[in-house]
Amino acid sequence: MSGFDPGWLALREPADHAARAPSLFAETVAAAGDRPTVVDLGCGTGSNLRALAPRLPPAQRWRLVDHDPALLALAAAGAPEGTERIAADLRDIDALPLDGATLVTAAALFDLVSAAWFDRFAKRLAAARLPLYAVLTYDGNTTWTPAHPLDPVMIRALNDHQRTDKGFGPALGPDATVHMRQSLESYGCEVRTADSPWTLTGADAALVMATSAGYARSAVELGAVSVAEAEAWLAFRRATAVSGEMLVGHTDLLVFPGHCC
Repeated sequence: MSGFDPGWLALREPADHAARAPSLFAETVAAAGDRPTVVDLGCGTGSNLRALAPRLPPAQRWRLVDHDPALLALAAAGAPEGTERIAADLRDIDALPLDGATLVTAAALFDLVSAAWFDRFAKRLAAARLPLYAVLTYDGNTTWTPAHPLDPVMIRALNDHQRTDKGFGPALGPDATVHMRQSLESYGCEVRTADSPWTLTGADAALVMATSAGYARSAVELGAVSVAEAEAWLAFRRATAVSGEMLVGHTDLLVFPGHCC
């Protein structure tokens, strides 16, 4: 289980915040309660906290959970008083600090885990009758404008790469939301989802290029394109980054504890 570059997390944070589905965001604030205790799994540099904390009641407490102490330190900077930093291996589901929580959150996490991991997590979540707010789960859909003949190859390669082991076993990747819904509903949970795509324009050219470079790396690594083809495709993307557009599909998910078995 490798860490994420803080620079990448900072670059994507504005797009992440803009993409959140407003309806589920509002319902999550209500579900957290009057004195929320929020457990943020795989917190990274604290993007979930920065998005949610201003909307929650003042008497809020946070448990930031990540395996990377450096990211935890960044996440805790400016956090509400009493925020806990917990360095933990997310693979150990029984050890996740969920006791006493009123809300569990995670951003861009569950497409990295395996089906077996999520099924165990869903069982614990349902047993504890906890709400879950999971945002920005990749759904496998990407489009660039203008288009390029290699775009479909790059998307297929990225989606195949997303399904490789990220430390939890074979990852769910773009199949994550479908599996999450099925798993949670099997435990009697009510699950709501809403689309939360990145809609990137010329103002987001740096993020467009950083994201596109990840697609190209995946395609080269899997042998879907040659290095020369990847470089030519990236040159096209660079030339059109300011005038074009990129959409990356994500899904937000909210699970209501009152409907869990």
